[in-house]
Amino acid sequence: MPAFIQIISLLAGLLASSGGSATTLFLLPDNPNERLVQAEDIQNNSSTFAKKEDDLLDIARRFNLGQNEIVRLNPQVDRWLPSLEIPIQLQSQRLLPETKSKGLVLNLPEFRMYYYPASKKGTPRTHIYTYPISVGRQDWETPLGETRIIAKKENPQWRPPESIKKEHAEMGDPLPDVVPAGPDNPLGLFAMRLGIPGYLIHSTNKPFGVGLRVSHGCIRMYPEDIEKLFPLVPVGTPVSIVNQPVKVSWFQGSLYIEVHPPLEEHQFDDLLTISLDLIEQHNKGLLPLLDGKLLKKILTEKKGLPIKVYTPLLESEKTHHLM
Repeated sequence: MPAFIQIISLLAGLLASSGGSATTLFLLPDNPNERLVQAEDIQNNSSTFAKKEDDLLDIARRFNLGQNEIVRLNPQVDRWLPSLEIPIQLQSQRLLPETKSKGLVLNLPEFRMYYYPASKKGTPRTHIYTYPISVGRQDWETPLGETRIIAKKENPQWRPPESIKKEHAEMGDPLPDVVPAGPDNPLGLFAMRLGIPGYLIHSTNKPFGVGLRVSHGCIRMYPEDIEKLFPLVPVGTPVSIVNQPVKVSWFQGSLYIEVHPPLEEHQFDDLLTISLDLIEQHNKGLLPLLDGKLLKKILTEKKGLPIKVYTPLLESEKTHHLM
């Protein structure tokens, strides 16, 4: 094989391997009343193995997870030196937040954004996009509520507000009045302004913080994620910002629950009561007979995985059970 062809082949292989198997596209269930979505390439997004040069944060970014998710899914794995022989659990299924199925939905305790692309009239939507995000620190909370995208900007300048300039000055890191566009700009190369004054969805020059509470209230995304999302989202797109650490939904005849750690300011919320109330609401107002040990395990681990907690008995099974 000629030398130049060998070089081209090698480069192609490196590019393919560096791209990873990240997926942002999740398929919707056939039943519009169900909210369990699955990765388009579910087999390659259920688990993986670390490469020699990997830490867990590298794997998280490759598979479109936040730092919090990859650590919570793999508590037995060393964050900085993961074994090459232990499988790394990923997330190939999710329950959608209980909101209107339109626009952008941001679930803060999940550190995740969902985008419902518009579908043609008369044609059912078949998929959604989902991305890990960073949210506001406890002293700079991201506000909840309904808003819209009111403006979009490529290569934005950043004009830090006086409150942030004061904070940085107190830390001995003074900020200029205007940070020019470019790779050192904390907003990255793309920004979408929300109708809530002062808040943006934007890229970042510190991608390792995606999945953590590190911002001053804005929503940060991986640079490669917002680069893909930016052209899809028109100005005027509705945005819902919610706080749902517990999600419940039916899927193919069984009831599933997904539990995430609550935000610090909600750490004393009674997740057991919230879970039982949601299960009752989704079961026609009746609380079914549940596996108490399983539910306790789910609420203790808070892994953020959809887990089946109840499947009604068929009439024939009920009869057999009573005999």
